[in-house]
Amino acid sequence: MILWLWLCWGFSTSVGQPDSELMARYLEEKLLADYSIMEQVARRVPRQAKFLQRLETRPRMSEFTVKSTIISRYAFTTVSCTMVNSGSEAREGVFEMQIPAAAFISNFTMSIGNKTYYGEVTGKEKKHSSDDKARHKKPLSPTDGRENGYETFKASVFIPRKMQAKFLLHYEELLQRRLGKYEYTVSIRPQQLVGRLRVEVNILENSGIVSLEVPPLRNSKHKGNGKVEGDVSPPPSTVVGHTKTLAKVTFNPSVVEQTRIARNGILGDFIIRYDVNRELSVGDVQILNGYFVHYFAPTDLPPLPKNVVFVLDSSASMVGTKLKQTKEALFTILQDLRPEDHFNIIGFSNRIKVWQQDRLVPVTPNNIRDAKKYIHNMSPTGGTNINGALQTGAKLLNDYIAQNDIDARTVSLIIFLTDGRPTVGETQSSKILSNTKDAIRDKFCLFTIGIGNDVDQKLLERMALENCGMTRHFQEDEDAASHLKGFYDEIGTPLLSDIRVDYPEDNVEQVTQNFFPNYFNGSEIIIAGKLINHTSDSLHVEVTASNSKKYILLKTDVAIDLPSRNDIRGVPGLEDGKGDKNYIERAWSYLTIKELLNSRLKSDDNQEKDYLTEKAKSMALTYNFVTPVTILKMKEAGIHSEPPQEEFISPSTDGIGEKLQSLQGHKAPPGIHRRQDKQRIKISKTSADGDPHFVIDFPSSEFSVCFNIDGEPGDILRLVSDHKESGVTVNGQLIGAPAPPNGHKKHRTYFSTITILSNKPERSYLEITPKRIILDDGERLLLSCDRSAVVRSSSLEVSISANSNITVTIRDTISFVILIHHYKKPAPYQRDHLGFYISNSKGLSSDSHGLLGQFLNHEVKLLQESLNTSHQQVGQNQTEALKPNPTNTLKVKGRLVPVVWKQRRIYNGQQEVDCWFAKNNADKLIDGSYKDYLASHPFDTGTSFGTISSL
Repeated sequence: MILWLWLCWGFSTSVGQPDSELMARYLEEKLLADYSIMEQVARRVPRQAKFLQRLETRPRMSEFTVKSTIISRYAFTTVSCTMVNSGSEAREGVFEMQIPAAAFISNFTMSIGNKTYYGEVTGKEKKHSSDDKARHKKPLSPTDGRENGYETFKASVFIPRKMQAKFLLHYEELLQRRLGKYEYTVSIRPQQLVGRLRVEVNILENSGIVSLEVPPLRNSKHKGNGKVEGDVSPPPSTVVGHTKTLAKVTFNPSVVEQTRIARNGILGDFIIRYDVNRELSVGDVQILNGYFVHYFAPTDLPPLPKNVVFVLDSSASMVGTKLKQTKEALFTILQDLRPEDHFNIIGFSNRIKVWQQDRLVPVTPNNIRDAKKYIHNMSPTGGTNINGALQTGAKLLNDYIAQNDIDARTVSLIIFLTDGRPTVGETQSSKILSNTKDAIRDKFCLFTIGIGNDVDQKLLERMALENCGMTRHFQEDEDAASHLKGFYDEIGTPLLSDIRVDYPEDNVEQVTQNFFPNYFNGSEIIIAGKLINHTSDSLHVEVTASNSKKYILLKTDVAIDLPSRNDIRGVPGLEDGKGDKNYIERAWSYLTIKELLNSRLKSDDNQEKDYLTEKAKSMALTYNFVTPVTILKMKEAGIHSEPPQEEFISPSTDGIGEKLQSLQGHKAPPGIHRRQDKQRIKISKTSADGDPHFVIDFPSSEFSVCFNIDGEPGDILRLVSDHKESGVTVNGQLIGAPAPPNGHKKHRTYFSTITILSNKPERSYLEITPKRIILDDGERLLLSCDRSAVVRSSSLEVSISANSNITVTIRDTISFVILIHHYKKPAPYQRDHLGFYISNSKGLSSDSHGLLGQFLNHEVKLLQESLNTSHQQVGQNQTEALKPNPTNTLKVKGRLVPVVWKQRRIYNGQQEVDCWFAKNNADKLIDGSYKDYLASHPFDTGTSFGTISSL
């Protein structure tokens, strides 16, 4: 027998892998999903598995299939399970499935022999009768066994002899973005070996899929998961194929492969992680059939400084592994604090111990070293004074904010960790909640962490919810140190604060949360709503936020003229004619119900709670969602009803978007109105544009002067130089292009880059090209020229009008306008380029220089040269009479400059300028020659004419 078993286990099957090129071609042709029903012929089961199955008294699971379609992070999942009772008497079959706690069950159907039962979602009443139970089953437990972000759905039935039962479960969820990745997880725990086991996940993201990965199966509670330490390869039999916007992942292990992973059928969690392409803009807004979703997750932003207080449980119950792992995690977290952060540590049991009394300390090597010593010396003792610890932490942070006049553009937070319930001091949960809320007063956020089975997770959840934070719960036997570090990583890098998203009030209604206190790197914010103005062809979107020293306003108009772009053909879990197949609408309903349930949890007013409950219940019934306010009742279908069939999405591959917030937000305060940004530009004649053509306006003389500079490609021209006085320098870099045919020039040149530098009151620079803008004032910010935006700091404002112009205002006394010239179909001699205009020069000194700057505070005189070469001054009112005379002369700083009359068009041809033109690269008009205005590099500030320095 031993030899026979050895021979059986030594036998391995060969599973064919699809050719990668064929898979790519398969996806390119958009044949993404094979939705044909499983063949009815059972797969051959190895003999050793049959031997083990004969020892089983429970029904045999012949098939376990999970099919999922993820569209713009909204996931539709269908689980199909078939059990066969081959015994001589009826046996109990138990269908059990772990689903994400954030998911909503949308349908459940089962067929037992020739009878079919379907689930009906009904409102949950305060009292339930046992008469509601279905005759052939035990009660369903869709929220039974909540653990680590998962809930266990369980249904048990008696299967008659020689018959089978089929279960079909549908659920929906909106994927969370954490640490820069979306994670979709399927629990594969059939608890026995399965003849046909298959997982198929199809992903559609119109923004483009990046960083797709399938890690090994995750099983934290059971050994034998087949994972080798350090192994990051996908589970055996996994096939991954994807194009730019589509992906298909399948997991199809044979019985032998299942046995190698876990003989008990508890394989673990099958995980898919991915992200999408994104940029700093208003995000991705998708619209379909009167509903919209807005996904906002900017990148490449500098982090905000943090003021953080760690409040750590050191009571007797933390003894052993829990406290050890907490210390390990804190050692790593302290090392990750940034130099601009401030922090303190509080340890609590029945006593409250503060590491640094009445202050937060900066992050320095010595302070980090001393903090680690303090944590290392913490010992578990006494009870758990949760209320006292939170009051102490809140007072510490409030006093620090008040005494140090903390800038609003920093993020303050408390990270609270405990493994138990309150046993010392105030122990009543309602009092702890109200005390905590009164202490924090919406000035900062509270993040809570619970470890083990004894913790009051509802208390921690509500404390975080009421104070704009998040909560996590970890089991004692898990790797708490890595979980704690992972949770800190989610909130350790705040990028924006006070984020507000606005839409025109006469265009939208029933908009979900649109104000968020913080945005953390790697997370995402989502807003959804309904459109009410069906005649409008666009939706205006504005996002305002603070980033360190800057105020940011992003704007765009989203077209509503392509409703079919985001259309799909069907949604799983909805029969024909039932429900709405608009996945954007379902995402809106999902978010709205979550928001109502959160508001219900936070409310202490019974009347308000009842109102929120009824509203959430009504919407859940409309969309057939099983929620905390609805239940699933099973009813027997008609006698001739068909057995349950699997329904899957056959989605359109167009118009897919993005996803969800990781922080609780709320409606923007009603007293705050969005800023009306008129963005009207003052047109100035003083400019350098085109080839480049220079124009200087002399308002007091009532005429303009113009000239050309025939530079070389790569030349950097100093346009304005006032570094010593106002601290401002403007340089423009030239790009070359062939000259038009039959022209007198050997080539053309245009400005490809404008660099604006300022060193007062602090050093900063702007680098502008036709496509993007880099703003660096100690923190680098990247902006796209094809998105309207406004960025403000204490002394600088940058306003972008998409694909049109950029206005730069320095200390409200200096303004420059940069025109963006784009060619849809450029001729060989055309290049995308920039034009530079001086709108306001009041803040520039009388000593400013540069090709344009030298004329800003000087006047020129127009002279007429007579036939006998004597000069006479021309009055202002005689300009018209001088136009036809080719021998006019300008007097500039004692120099005589011959000029001719010309007309120039500026501002994209919108304005015509009459000007006196100086030939030969402005010879004698400008100080020196044009080569004296060449900068050595874009950041050359040239402290005086003819000298060079750098910012």
